[in-house]
Amino acid sequence: MNKLTGAMAIAATLAAGIAFAAPASAATNPYTPGSVCGSGYHELDHHALTGATVYLMYDGATDCVVTIKTAAIGTKTDTESILEVASNPVQVADDEGYYAYYAASRVRAPGVCIKWGGMEGNSIWETSAWGHCG
Repeated sequence: MNKLTGAMAIAATLAAGIAFAAPASAATNPYTPGSVCGSGYHELDHHALTGATVYLMYDGATDCVVTIKTAAIGTKTDTESILEVASNPVQVADDEGYYAYYAASRVRAPGVCIKWGGMEGNSIWETSAWGHCG
């Protein structure tokens, strides 16, 4: 057996005896759209972003938009939720700041069309048309 073959055999034997730790699982956000908006809300829609998901929630009278972070959880990053109501004048509820878990906006708007959206870091999304008019 030459030196190279012997060294490879020793390395293989050593590697077999080493226990490698599994990579740590990604942090999970302890907040859900329901826990942020409150009881009685149900999901109407959602949109995935890089680093977050924006949810549109409704309880029959009040819309709640919440941007739940899926990356950099626990680290304050620029996060936003926005909700516009087609009233005269247009009402805007906007929650933007450096948040560790979520941003949330809420407006009472039964039977009125809305626009909704959100942002996390450089990933931005907003609906292009008025909708959810019930």
